[in-house]
Amino acid sequence: SEHGRFVAYREAGVNRVSLGIQSFDDLLLRAIGRIHGRVEAEQAVQSVIDAGFERFNLDLMYGLPGQSVKGAVEDVRAALAFEPPHVSHYHLTLEPNTLFHARPPELPDEDTAWAMQDACAELMAGSGYRQYEVSAWSKAGDECRHNLNYWRYGDFIGIGAGAHGKLTLPAEGALRRRVRLRHPRDWMDAAQGGAAVAEDAAVPAADRVFEFFLNQLRLREGVLKSQFTPRTGLPWSAVESPVAVALSKGLLEDRGNRLVATDLGWRFVNEIQALFLPA
Repeated sequence: SEHGRFVAYREAGVNRVSLGIQSFDDLLLRAIGRIHGRVEAEQAVQSVIDAGFERFNLDLMYGLPGQSVKGAVEDVRAALAFEPPHVSHYHLTLEPNTLFHARPPELPDEDTAWAMQDACAELMAGSGYRQYEVSAWSKAGDECRHNLNYWRYGDFIGIGAGAHGKLTLPAEGALRRRVRLRHPRDWMDAAQGGAAVAEDAAVPAADRVFEFFLNQLRLREGVLKSQFTPRTGLPWSAVESPVAVALSKGLLEDRGNRLVATDLGWRFVNEIQALFLPA
């Protein structure tokens, strides 16, 4: 049973679970090709709670085909009824090489999507949740540690089929990204001989600058200047020019040890990130 599975996870030492709910609306779930419905979603959340998990996340999407602002808000309201410590709230994106990308459904327009985002944000903020990252909300102290490490451009090790990893190698002055073989059987066969890595590439200096700002600008706390050199291997002088542009446009505010997005900058994070694109 679903409940038995979560109890087993808990007993095995797993202390956090993330559920890809996406929506509590049966029609919208079918529209995006999900095989579960509202009843199954609610049962899964309750099973996580009954298994004793104090830390869990619910994934929600908005901007779904045919979705209204009211519908987006009702999804959030349904999720908050379970009092989750953490909520991920994403705008639907059409990924390349998918059926949706090849045959795009009719999606809410940009103004409606903004209205959804604002209305859902108001509900979550009023319910005691803080937006600590562009797509992540949590109660105080329940921020996802993995998310924070990732968005701060920290290192992480990929384990398992298709897993991605990022490693800083100070002795070599390098930063490398590694990807394991994607197919489980191929990965298992190769792992026996210690050859499960499919891709192993050094990240060029210009890309490290862009990736650092791409990630850290997603966080409400802003860009931590002290982490730039240790995590990119480059001096702060390498980014003084684009930082000055962002400050002059009122997109960033310099708070000494941090660069924090202004209200305008938070709304147009992509515009700031673009300033750090490789030439």
